[in-house]
Amino acid sequence: MSRRRRPVLGVLRLCLRLLLLAVVWLLGVAAWIVHVGNRDEAGPADAIVVLGAAAYDAVPSPVFEARIEHGLDLYRAGHAPTLIFTGGYGGAKARFSEAQVARRYALRHEVPDSAILIESRSRTTLENLIETRRLMQAHDLHRVIIVSDPLHMARALRAARRLGIDAVGSPTPSTRFRTFRTQREFLLREVYFFHRDLLDAAHGALAR
Repeated sequence: MSRRRRPVLGVLRLCLRLLLLAVVWLLGVAAWIVHVGNRDEAGPADAIVVLGAAAYDAVPSPVFEARIEHGLDLYRAGHAPTLIFTGGYGGAKARFSEAQVARRYALRHEVPDSAILIESRSRTTLENLIETRRLMQAHDLHRVIIVSDPLHMARALRAARRLGIDAVGSPTPSTRFRTFRTQREFLLREVYFFHRDLLDAAHGALAR
């Protein structure tokens, strides 16, 4: 083997090793997201937080309905005396915010109005939780159970920790993202958000 080829092969080996490490890392992140989404930590809390999702006028989307139903199940089981519904208006012409749609749904299912808090400002997961923290502070609530889809749970809990919210997760028992394609797309998106959040946290640490 010539001396010129040895450095080239060395670089190729290094690139292959780095590629393998990257693949192992990404698979590990994906496995962790799935693991968190399969872990139900529901227990005694001050409130149950149902994260917003799409609504069609006054009707929750199937994804949102599954979240609301699970939140109601936790409430009926006595895990917390208060439900917090989050989510703003899906568009300029929307008559109801996501949180209002969820509140109407809960009232129809015999949940007393006094047990429901809502916020109608948020449009993203982080905003959902910022507004949740505001409600918690206003009503002297300290510990919450967060309800969302399984693959969304890891991101929601990361955001809660960043905001100083004492939270545990209780994912919906089943997901409306049932096909391989939709679950793959959801998981890939959450892997992306994991790294985005990691970079944001690193940037914040450097800024301090």
